[in-house]
Amino acid sequence: MRHSHSRLFRAPGRVNLIGEHTDYNEGLVLPINTALYTRVCAEPRSDDCIHVYSANADESDRFDLPDLQPGDGPPWTRYVRGVAAELAKAGNGIRGATLKILGDIPIGGGLGSSASLELAVAVALLELSRQKYAPRDIATLCQAAEQNFAGVNCGIMDQYSVACGESGKAMLLDCRSLETGFVDIPDALRFVITDSGVRHQLSDGGYNDRAHDCKTAVAALQKMDHAIKALRDVSLSMLEAARATLGDRLFSRSRHVVSEIQRVRDTVVALDAGDVEMMGALVSGSHRSLRDDFGVSCDEVESLVEIADRCDGVLGSRMVGAGFGGCVLSVLRSDAVGEVTTEIGRKYGAILGRSPWIHVLRPAASAMEVREQ
Repeated sequence: MRHSHSRLFRAPGRVNLIGEHTDYNEGLVLPINTALYTRVCAEPRSDDCIHVYSANADESDRFDLPDLQPGDGPPWTRYVRGVAAELAKAGNGIRGATLKILGDIPIGGGLGSSASLELAVAVALLELSRQKYAPRDIATLCQAAEQNFAGVNCGIMDQYSVACGESGKAMLLDCRSLETGFVDIPDALRFVITDSGVRHQLSDGGYNDRAHDCKTAVAALQKMDHAIKALRDVSLSMLEAARATLGDRLFSRSRHVVSEIQRVRDTVVALDAGDVEMMGALVSGSHRSLRDDFGVSCDEVESLVEIADRCDGVLGSRMVGAGFGGCVLSVLRSDAVGEVTTEIGRKYGAILGRSPWIHVLRPAASAMEVREQ
């Protein structure tokens, strides 16, 4: 993939330990980066043209920087086009480039594959153009790229974790203020990710529908209290008082977000105290809320969660990412990893018809250039 005159960049995937669908509601999240990567082999060009090739899709694209418009190009290249367009709009003097992309993050699995692609491309284009950009600013630029060019009304969590995360630590991110803190993971805990084999596309509607429901609920709640700017500002007692006004669907969607924000706070307390049982219970509570109140589970995910939770040593499991398929996170005792992965592989493999993809989380640093040692 790499030639002697090219440069190699990579960006990790991310696993959100807890705090699902809270980022675009200005809430709290707790992601951690893992050593799954999107790699970009990049060479500068003398013109304003971007040539990009995806080894995973075995497809190419070519576009000129001055002529970028939302909706152009195959779906996977819209993330690349969006990043290039937002960088050019920011006045960074981005040069043309040839980009070769290879990723090992399951696409649509809820592990931040799109943000990883965006950050890897952004860092590559900035470095080739000898431009400097603060990591948090790269994150917000990549968020705008996904919203404007891929049509996904995403929050800031994925991009911010990939751009600013620290190896070996979970990031407590306030998606309103972008204030961050870092939380150590107890040695007694391990995290295992299993792919359900069901794929989602965030722009297909389910994700955006949930985001729209949340905005609609906020608009209704603002009529009762003008201080409410997002579901972050709402308590469970306020929701109960507004239940008749919201109706069943908006009430349930809102209840998930409000309770999930509190679960993030409680998880930080549990991790700081080394209370692994509480951590597992909170993760399982998050899954029930995503399934019952937010309506983003599916039969395959439910089967996988049930199988995982029956394994000795597993403390709790939940879907990760937007839902509608993707991966399941299991929290387990560190001495149970081998037995748990074998058991999940055997039992879910019998349902899936093949061995499922299983990844033991390996904490990773943020997006960077990979230099020769």
